[in-house]
Amino acid sequence: MSKIYNMYKTLYQTYGAQGWWPITVYGYHKLDYMFPRNKDEKFEVCLGSILTQNTTFTSVVKSLNNLHVKNALHVDRIERMDIDELKDAIRPSGYYNQKAEYILEFIKFYKTLNGETPTREALLHVKGIGEETADSMLLYGYNQLEFKVDAYTKRMLVHLGFVDERAKYAEIKSLMQNSLKKCIKDEKELLITYQEFHALIVEHGKKYYSKKPYGMGCFLPSHRVI
Repeated sequence: MSKIYNMYKTLYQTYGAQGWWPITVYGYHKLDYMFPRNKDEKFEVCLGSILTQNTTFTSVVKSLNNLHVKNALHVDRIERMDIDELKDAIRPSGYYNQKAEYILEFIKFYKTLNGETPTREALLHVKGIGEETADSMLLYGYNQLEFKVDAYTKRMLVHLGFVDERAKYAEIKSLMQNSLKKCIKDEKELLITYQEFHALIVEHGKKYYSKKPYGMGCFLPSHRVI
């Protein structure tokens, strides 16, 4: 059994199911993997994935709640909003001028999909969407087998000796996916593992990998240990 999968099991036993991605009205949906249930919830996940760039999810929730109060968690409503109103609503997430532009660019792309699942390649051609954002949209918005790598993931794997500081996004993602695929053959179980694992890393990362020196007190075994 891979050390990566053992890491997942340890984190799951410690923190339990996380219920990501939380939907504004419903919240976290622990052990309920039917989300997103409709196109509006898919869009909300995509919107949140853009808003969470370079900020905390707590700040994103404030922005999403602002839009919810305005009944604006819908593609057409945001598209019709005055740009200053949109910027004001998403202000808690920071970089609101840039993110407002990214959201409107994404909406143009989103409307061309006509409800279909986007490809990763197509998403990466949309202004403002990088690898992490694309994988977030695909994993949580469209239930696709694309593992999301964030700063906590890299810090944790570097600290534990699985990768070095120079490791790129694609290398880390490949390590996570290949390790888990060797241990989990059922696609539905694998998808749930991807979704929960990333959320668990965030929960663990907030405790042990948010301040330097990273990893102080982390209870996960080092990869260097034979």
